[in-house]
Amino acid sequence: MTWKASDAMSERVKFIGLLRSGQRSFSGLCREFGISRPTGYKWAERFKEEGLEGLKERSRAPERSPQETGPEVQRLLVEARKRHPTWGPRKLKAWLEDQDATPELPASSTIGDILHRAGLVKPRRVRRKLPLPVGPYTQQVSQPNEEWAADFKGQFRMGCGEYCYPLTISDGFSRYLLEIRALRDTGTGGARGGFERAFLTYGLPQAIRTDNGSPFATTALGRLSSLSIWWLKLGIRPVTIRPSHPQDNGRHERMHRTLKAETTRPPAGDLAPQQKRFVSFRREYNQERPHEALDQKPPARIYRPSIRPYPVRIPPVEYPSHYEVRQVTTAGNFTWHDQQVFISRSLVGERIGLIEVDDGLWKVYFAGLELGVMDEAHLRECKTGRVLPMSPNGV
Repeated sequence: MTWKASDAMSERVKFIGLLRSGQRSFSGLCREFGISRPTGYKWAERFKEEGLEGLKERSRAPERSPQETGPEVQRLLVEARKRHPTWGPRKLKAWLEDQDATPELPASSTIGDILHRAGLVKPRRVRRKLPLPVGPYTQQVSQPNEEWAADFKGQFRMGCGEYCYPLTISDGFSRYLLEIRALRDTGTGGARGGFERAFLTYGLPQAIRTDNGSPFATTALGRLSSLSIWWLKLGIRPVTIRPSHPQDNGRHERMHRTLKAETTRPPAGDLAPQQKRFVSFRREYNQERPHEALDQKPPARIYRPSIRPYPVRIPPVEYPSHYEVRQVTTAGNFTWHDQQVFISRSLVGERIGLIEVDDGLWKVYFAGLELGVMDEAHLRECKTGRVLPMSPNGV
């Protein structure tokens, strides 16, 4: 039996008042109020010891649980969160367990509760999870340096009023952040300098994945830019994502979100101090920060430099002996049987290779990249022509 639901405190006060008046028996009062005799004795004893305060409802939770996380561990978790305010419970747990002399830690869910009680967790809007993209545009990599990813993270205004354009380069397999360079624009010169530093330090990858913007790609045949032509001459295959589909480079884009949160809010006053922030972030991201996709290991434990060194001199582009080889003129043309065929101004001064795949149809290559097809019949009819892009199904 329990107290009447209307007002338990009032019922208890009334019960004690009638009990102290001595007008009714104890058993009769318990029956009248619908409670058991042990409950009646409990409230009578509490009133005797504490007065009206003793009649208030008390928490039924135990004063101390044997499973409660100790104060030393809680302090350790709070300090770790303050040091890394963007890291969640799983990352903090993995990072702390990797330290020497770390005490036994509770489950990640318990760590989240501790951080929440300490006021270190802000409620976030729950986002509907979308299915991960699959298909030929997603990164399928199985070892370091099989494919790098590069991009210019969205520009932001520094304290001096000028814009900073961060160039970022990462390894697709290990998530190792190879380079972050604070630049004043997205020009080819600054980007090439960033890639040269990465090539000299880590060697050459097999491919580099980028978006379709400058300086990585153009609207020319094969989307070739001076930067991607340089990569091809080094034996690196350019990979461009679909326009307006940043999820095709999702691993790199996710890193950008962390970079923005930890280095640009607020931004530094000028380019030099902003670059120092990037260097510090890169060291922590590679050496300390656990990565969920790497079984909570930091990228530095997975990444290994490439066995392909950056050459002192770029060798000339060579083609098989059965290819027809032509030089691209300053007008973006090449000569074919005394006729001029336009290919691209991006390839001025470069050598291209052609191989016949059908009667009068020639596939055109630059350094292993298939650019398009040339139709000799069209040349005979129009006295001029151009190399046309390949259709998705080929010739």
